[in-house]
Amino acid sequence: MGCCTGRCTLIFLCSLQLLAALERQIFDFLGFQWAPILGNFLQIIVVILGLFGTIQFRPRYIVVYTVWTALWVTWNVFIICFYLEVGGLSKETDLMTFNISMHRSWWREHGPGCIRRVVRPSSPGTLDDYSYVSVTGCIIDFQYLEVIHSAIQILLSLIGFVYACYVISIFMEEEDSFDFIGGLDTYSYRQPPQEHVELKPVKPVGRTK
Repeated sequence: MGCCTGRCTLIFLCSLQLLAALERQIFDFLGFQWAPILGNFLQIIVVILGLFGTIQFRPRYIVVYTVWTALWVTWNVFIICFYLEVGGLSKETDLMTFNISMHRSWWREHGPGCIRRVVRPSSPGTLDDYSYVSVTGCIIDFQYLEVIHSAIQILLSLIGFVYACYVISIFMEEEDSFDFIGGLDTYSYRQPPQEHVELKPVKPVGRTK
C-alpha cells in the first residue's frame, strides 16, 4: 500500500514537473534564452526517464532522476540569484543567451499589464532604422516572474526528490525480499534436504524346522 501511494505520488509530481518544464521552455524559446532552453531540454528528458522508471519499476532510472534533481535545484537557485542580482550578478548581461545575442526574458516586454511601445529617436545623426522599446504599466516586473518560475521548479523538485528516495527504498526492499524467497525456492528445488535415518542392526531370523 505504501509503495502504491509513494509511486502514484511520484508519477503525479513528475507529470507536474513535465508540464512546468514545457511551459517554461515555450517562453524561453520566445525570449531566445539559450542557457535556460538547454537546461529545460535536459529537465524534460530526465523527468520522462524518471516517470518511465517509476511506472516500470526501474529504480536505476529513478536514481538518475534523483541526481539530476539536485543539479536542477542548484541551477534554479542560480537563476534566482541572477535575476535578483545577488553576488555581483546582473540581469542586464547576456549570460542567458551565451553572449551571442542581446535578447532578454520574454516577460520583460510581455508581462501582465505591460504596454509595449516602439519609439524612434528624433535626434539628428541617428540611423533611420534605429529604435528602442519602451515598456510601461507592468503589474509585476519580469525578474520577479522569472524568480517565481524558478521557485516553483525548486518546490516541485524538492518534493519529487523526497518521494523518489522513498520509492527507491521501497523498490530495493521488494527486490531483496523477492531474491530471498527465490533463493530459498531454488535451493529447495536443486538440493532437497536429506533426512538422516538412523540405521539399527537387524537380527537374522532363523528358519524353523
